This record gives sequence, C-alpha cells and structure tokens, in this order.
Amino acid sequence: MSLSAREVFDRLITGISESRWQDLADLYAEDAVVDQPFMAPEPARIHGREQVRAHFLAAVGGPLELRARNVVVHETGDPEVVVAEFDYDVRNTATRRESTVANVQVLRVRDGLIVATRDYHDHLRLAALSGHAATLAAALD
Repeated sequence: MSLSAREVFDRLITGISESRWQDLADLYAEDAVVDQPFMAPEPARIHGREQVRAHFLAAVGGPLELRARNVVVHETGDPEVVVAEFDYDVRNTATRRESTVANVQVLRVRDGLIVATRDYHDHLRLAALSGHAATLAAALD
C-alpha cells in the first residue's frame, strides 16, 4: 500500500530535520517538478528526481541545521494534495547565528511519491543566515 500525501510529507520534514539529505530524493517521483516561486533572486524550478537529489546533496556538509516545528498539515478535498505550514529553527553551525524561517509547501503525492510541490520558503532569511545576503542583494540590484 502506498503512503498517503501526509505520510510522505512527514517523512520529508523528518528527513530534513535530521539532515538526512542523501535519502530525501527517494521520496520524489522520477519526473517530479519542484517549483520555488520565492527563490531569490529568481524563481526556480527543479525537474526530476536527479535534480532534486543534487539540490538536497548541496546541503551535505553545509553549515545550516534546520529543525521543523509548529507543523500544521491541511488535508484537502484531493487525497493527493496536502498543504503544510511550518517553521524551521535554523542554526548556522559556523557562525552560531540562529533564526526562525517560515514555510508553506503544497505537495501532490501519487503512488507514495511526490510528483509536484510548490515550496514557499523565506529564502531571503536563509541567505542571510548562510552569509550570502550581500551576494543576493547585489544580484537583486
């Protein structure tokens, strides 16, 4: 029996909170599409499981630790779709800076795999915590 959309989201958010970056792409369908409309300086789209894998593996060894809290998952009239609201408590292990980052994700899960997601993360705050705020500001100018 396939996992429900909520169960897949729970595995995703747990994997991120436990920094299991190498495992996360396996939650996505081979042809999954990830839209990040609030990515800065430009919206981003990730196509396919292997691009998703590369995206997550870029975090391996990085300084950011993310821990999800205040997670609220909204079931919808479509059993394939859930909307999740949550915060990440983010800590930069190199600088010891900490902050909270707001997030909303809309996931479509089919046959136990994420086929599409729209991720609304506070990328500006993440850039600031990563030490990339100046680079981002220059790109926006």
